[in-house]
Amino acid sequence: MAQKFHYGGQAVIEGVMMRGQKALAVAVRRPNGEIVVDQKQLKGLSAGKIRNVPLVRGIIVLIETLVLGIQALFYSASVSLEEEQQVSPWWLWGSVVVGFLLAIGLFMIIPLTVIRYADPYVSSVVSNVIEGVIRLVIFLVYLGVISLMPDIRRVFAYHGAEHKTINAYEAGETLEVEHVRKYSTAHSRCGTNFILIVMVIAIIAFAFLGRPPLWIRYMERILLLPAIAAVSYEIIKFGANHVTNSVVRFVLSPGLALQVMTTRQPDDRQIEVAISALQRVLALDAEPTKLSVEATPVTGVTDGTGGVHL
Repeated sequence: MAQKFHYGGQAVIEGVMMRGQKALAVAVRRPNGEIVVDQKQLKGLSAGKIRNVPLVRGIIVLIETLVLGIQALFYSASVSLEEEQQVSPWWLWGSVVVGFLLAIGLFMIIPLTVIRYADPYVSSVVSNVIEGVIRLVIFLVYLGVISLMPDIRRVFAYHGAEHKTINAYEAGETLEVEHVRKYSTAHSRCGTNFILIVMVIAIIAFAFLGRPPLWIRYMERILLLPAIAAVSYEIIKFGANHVTNSVVRFVLSPGLALQVMTTRQPDDRQIEVAISALQRVLALDAEPTKLSVEATPVTGVTDGTGGVHL
């Protein structure tokens, strides 16, 4: 029996992206208050059968999240700022490269550089475990610092709106603001959970790699990252399918608690945007012939109160 499809998405600038089975939709609120929804058909690896292959699908989702997420982020920036020109593809991919390099520096080079000072005094296993703990601490500090930024806090509120909307949908609730508002801003399939699980599994995996020259340690961690991500995705997916199990809830509980740092309580207008995105992908999954590449405004949106119906 085919498993139930789990809808999900991410927060963007003044909006929310939701991913469906056949399409994704990005809903963004313009400065004039109008909600505009862009939709895109999923093709290739994003929609192929290989996406259902255990372990392989985790790597595909990792790549997909990076590419589609960045595209959605740049689209939302152009709409929310009402820029007429689309962002250059060179700028888009340049940002991906810069972000990747910053992540390597922050979560790999710094921990490995710091742990070198402890290497003469501890075993290789202890050294690698401490390195992983340092990485985790950097991650937590990073979240704490960016959560103080007003613009990031607003994105985190849209993140909370995304979770509330998905939680309401999965509970069978009517997708209207007054119904969605009561749901939690935490969700078991959140990317925050995924990153935390990746870091914990990395501590275990790297612990037994010994203490080769520094450049080999860098390469080992880079090469093992896809495998660690694949295993982490399977844990998240298993948790989504067994969310009522007490052991699963215990395993996922640290990630749910950590979402206090990556979500904020949204206002009704932000919830409205998240509802618009989810309703669009639900409609497209039901009637894929309506897919187009054009962004369309959501009718009936005025003062940001009440539900949105497409």
